[in-house]
Amino acid sequence: MKDYKQTIEENGFFIIADIGVNYYDIADKENLTLLNAAKKMIKEVKEKGADAVKFQTYKTEKIVSKHAPAYWDLKEEPTDSQYKLFKKYDKFGFEEYKELSEFCTKKNLMFLSTPFDFSAADYLDDLMPIFKISSSDLTNTPFIEYVANKKKPIFLSTGAATLGEIERAINTIKSTGNNEICLFHCILDYPTKYKDANLNMIKHLGNIYPEYILGFSDHTKPDDSMLVPTIAYTYGAKIIEKHFTLDKSLPGNDHYHSMDPLDLQNLIVKIRFVQKISGKYHKQPLPCEMNSRTHARRSLIANQDISKGDIITDEMITFKRPGTGIPPFMLDYVVGGTALEDLKEDDIITYDKIKFVNKNFHN
Repeated sequence: MKDYKQTIEENGFFIIADIGVNYYDIADKENLTLLNAAKKMIKEVKEKGADAVKFQTYKTEKIVSKHAPAYWDLKEEPTDSQYKLFKKYDKFGFEEYKELSEFCTKKNLMFLSTPFDFSAADYLDDLMPIFKISSSDLTNTPFIEYVANKKKPIFLSTGAATLGEIERAINTIKSTGNNEICLFHCILDYPTKYKDANLNMIKHLGNIYPEYILGFSDHTKPDDSMLVPTIAYTYGAKIIEKHFTLDKSLPGNDHYHSMDPLDLQNLIVKIRFVQKISGKYHKQPLPCEMNSRTHARRSLIANQDISKGDIITDEMITFKRPGTGIPPFMLDYVVGGTALEDLKEDDIITYDKIKFVNKNFHN
């Protein structure tokens, strides 16, 4: 299986479908076991062309107090307690994630899961090639250091972060000798309003940290054209991560801001189209322009009959297509020069028909 850098080098981007814990509700809806629901979603991710699938791994008691209030849109997810919400979705452990990791390997799809506690980081280390640090753990430097010491690439989300907090997290990772970091722009608000997406921050991160690959973890609701993550790509995010579901209409948790299989397919099509139209960086004529370059440009044209030996005046010259003769920017070399042969009105004036007035120019 290719690593993320190889995929970016070959394809220009790397797409992570973040299933998170959405498979719980898919299992309920379709009367499937949790594992089968997760595998069904993995199959869809693979079929639609993403490069990786990601889950979330934790035990509720290890990450949240029973008194922690909700920070999401209660109209979309009515559970008013973090503890109550997370407790619904923490049944899996090592054996289940091992099975999912092996299933992904068979599908030639990268398996990832964000660890939210130390024990999760320990057992996930054997199952995946990259560690994702959630925005919620950006200031949790003891945990960041623990994960970084495993010497695997770190995808670091920067939602709700100041530059100082980002710098501290980066320095914590680097202090372990681990310098393979990808920085993800992210807005820690569910769902993120379009006016709050602030994609320009991707450019800012790129200017401050040009040595790191950039990513974007998208929490906006998917629009029909998947414009938000597509624009993020054009702004420099080579890794796009977005929550994934099979049914965006399901209530609760992350379905309401997730992409579905058609959205995922659409995103990849849009990014590939952007790649196609972006083309070269340096301005230069293209092969497809060469015919137009010759025939759509103008030449100096005889505006009247001109006899051999005549001194060329402004009145004798006009500018018309095609561009197969002397170009208009050479006019000063022609006016005052001498006709070397008879020219008829509307003849194209070529270099062999005029003796130029400027002695420094030899034709």
